[in-house]
Amino acid sequence: MANKIRWGIIGTGKIAKAFATGLTVLPEAQLVAVGSRSAESANEFANLFGVPHRHASYEGLVNDPNVDVVYVATPNTLHKENSLLCLQADKAVLCEKPFTINAAEAEAVIQLARRKKLFLMEAMWTRFIPLVGKLQQLLADRVIGDLQMLVADLGFWAEFDPLHRVFNPQLGGGALLDLGVYSISLAWMIFGSPSRITSMAQLGQTGVDEQAAIVLGYDQGQLAILCTSLRTDTPAEAVLMGTQGRIRIHTPIFRPTTLTLSLTDQEDNVIEIPLEGNGYNYQAAEVMRCLQAGKLESDTMPLDETLAIMKAMDQIRAQWGLKYPADKLEKAR
Repeated sequence: MANKIRWGIIGTGKIAKAFATGLTVLPEAQLVAVGSRSAESANEFANLFGVPHRHASYEGLVNDPNVDVVYVATPNTLHKENSLLCLQADKAVLCEKPFTINAAEAEAVIQLARRKKLFLMEAMWTRFIPLVGKLQQLLADRVIGDLQMLVADLGFWAEFDPLHRVFNPQLGGGALLDLGVYSISLAWMIFGSPSRITSMAQLGQTGVDEQAAIVLGYDQGQLAILCTSLRTDTPAEAVLMGTQGRIRIHTPIFRPTTLTLSLTDQEDNVIEIPLEGNGYNYQAAEVMRCLQAGKLESDTMPLDETLAIMKAMDQIRAQWGLKYPADKLEKAR
């Protein structure tokens, strides 16, 4: 592998542009190729970011010998297909969240990566934000005592459009996969795997979840109370409550830079850790550290945890009776 890690990106939408922007602050990263389903889109993206190799197909991108690792930035329903395409071409993969539509898809991708001994990671960028690292340190030091409860939310108001990806079941729409995955992943990072899951959702005109409330319960009695919505702007904050105080993660919880530590009978302590770059760079840096160390997955976002979270979201959707066309296809195989 060259001194620089050479990136390719599948997809040219908003998230792909944000990731490409994040790479610009990493001197060891080089964005060398982009793949799209149209030459026009690939050229437009490549011209915007100075990308030397542009491909009018995903196959062209994954077979580009100049690429070491691919960031998959396509719609939810394409994550499995595109990740498998990369792995079959012996490319390392960073796949945008949600990792796939369901756990069966996730398992297929993970199995191929492990069989071929290739690096694979879910792009849950929040895990790698510096303030989240500080949060983990505070919890490890038991600064607020025994942690008892997490309350977290993430939602925004979206104008209803049945063809838009967030409302379209054909594209894996709904609040859970697009937004709820953030708070579920946060709860998993803090508490680990829950022993009980209960939830309720409002299913809209297209059949996807437009808002939902989820409660995760744990063997030691802790609770995570999570809300997500496409029908209203929520505070996008999280509060962790322990026996000796609280930690409030200020908005936005997917890319936080500030938290407030409130201990019993003490003045609040505000901790701020600014971002370098736009935040997407931190997950890219983790991928490159792993590749340079010869690791096949990240300790911070391990594949078994990604799979467990997908299984939990399958269980949550089953409680609502929400099935995607992709679920039926996977079951038929």
